[in-house]
Amino acid sequence: MNTAAQPNCRMAPCQKSIPAALVGERLCLDHFLDEAFVRTEYALGRCREGHPLDPKDLEWLLADALMTVQNLEETAENPNPEQRERMLELLLSLANLHEYVAHHSIRLDRSA
Repeated sequence: MNTAAQPNCRMAPCQKSIPAALVGERLCLDHFLDEAFVRTEYALGRCREGHPLDPKDLEWLLADALMTVQNLEETAENPNPEQRERMLELLLSLANLHEYVAHHSIRLDRSA
């Protein structure tokens, strides 16, 4: 990855470079993972409480999964063990959310 061509993370005072898969988000991998875990936990909490899920939230979570897989692929040759573990944990959380939705007849809020 050419770090000179990549901007820095938008989260102040973070100065980490942004992986290619996250340029659109303008976040370093660590901050992306932090935000993705918050979104995943929020969605799972809504499911457990029996609240409908917003289709836009589901799209965002699917995008999180795709960006996570892209980052796993991008860092495959030179992985950071801590980041790799967090990415795999996020994918597992998203898979658990998918299973929960599939088995508990969670409604989608179509009004959004």
